[in-house]
Amino acid sequence: MARLFLLCGAVSAALAVILGAFGAHALQGRLTEQLLAVYHTAAQYQFYHALGLLAVGILAARPEPIPCLRLAGGFMIVGTILFSGSLYALSVTGIRTLGVITPFGGAAFIAAWVSLAIGAWRATSV
Repeated sequence: MARLFLLCGAVSAALAVILGAFGAHALQGRLTEQLLAVYHTAAQYQFYHALGLLAVGILAARPEPIPCLRLAGGFMIVGTILFSGSLYALSVTGIRTLGVITPFGGAAFIAAWVSLAIGAWRATSV
């Protein structure tokens, strides 16, 4: 479990940097300011949650298990796909109905952080 979350976190962080740079350079002037801001929000949230996945992976590598880590990591992965993925797609295609998916990703992000908090609360030592 720890290896999976560390791998997903590192790959997601790298992709967030690549996609953020792509947005800043290749999409500048091709998207409206509003759509470019949406794109940047996607990259920003992807990077934040990549760091969260790295934290989950580090905590999962401890000898004493912390409850809810698998749940927290899973929600972060799903949240990244739904939230950032829908915003990337919306911004480059202009299809506004893709925005319907975004709140589900946001809810997954919230569930991830709440799961992590519950796990930390229940852990015998952190």
